[in-house]
Amino acid sequence: MRRHIPFERLHNFRDLGGYRTANGGTVRWATLYRADSLGKLADAGPGDLERFRALGVGTVIDLRYPWEIAAKGRLPESEVAAWHNLSIEHRPYDQEAIDPALDPWRHLADRFAEVAEDGTEELRTALELIAAAGEPLVFHCASGKDRTGLLAAVLLSLLEVPDEEVLADFALTELATERLIADWRAAHPGREPRWPGYGRAPAEVIRLFLADLRERYGSVHGYVTGRVGLDPAVVTALRDRLVEAA
Repeated sequence: MRRHIPFERLHNFRDLGGYRTANGGTVRWATLYRADSLGKLADAGPGDLERFRALGVGTVIDLRYPWEIAAKGRLPESEVAAWHNLSIEHRPYDQEAIDPALDPWRHLADRFAEVAEDGTEELRTALELIAAAGEPLVFHCASGKDRTGLLAAVLLSLLEVPDEEVLADFALTELATERLIADWRAAHPGREPRWPGYGRAPAEVIRLFLADLRERYGSVHGYVTGRVGLDPAVVTALRDRLVEAA
């Protein structure tokens, strides 16, 4: 199976299958995807739309702010049965304008911690939707990096995927960094991002985020069933739906 799904307009569309879990299981292929903004498909060529349709996606979770969707568009309604806008980030910040003097990965991990505290209702709903989906599902934000990366890290950890695989999955966005920066430059002619780390996704960000989460809540499971308020039965349903036994 192939982890990266190639598109002309999308840069960061990936299958979350294939990761091994602590009990020897494997996350199912062709069931759960993560991506950058599917709004790009609104003006994509027929090849991209055909590739998307071939995946059989029945549910899309859009993690962006409503104002981002209004400005950049969303997946055409005709392309999916169910579309949910769950804006997990509540405190906007401009990554392009991050002070270059800051420790960049600590700064991003702290922003992730804010999302983990602020976005509990949306995160709970997202996990419930993933557990209940009867068809393949994709979740995405703008670049498929931070908000998408946070949800993917929490979810893979709940499935008992080892940290090294969770971190490696996050860092795969680095393969899309060049194209993400090119998109930014195209939208801001004559400018360069003030922060040299723009578009980067090093594993260190998620390592710090998970360490902070565990220090506060004991485990990712403790965070999700405690602070997020997810029913433990939904965690079981996630594992039953997404993990194939050895």
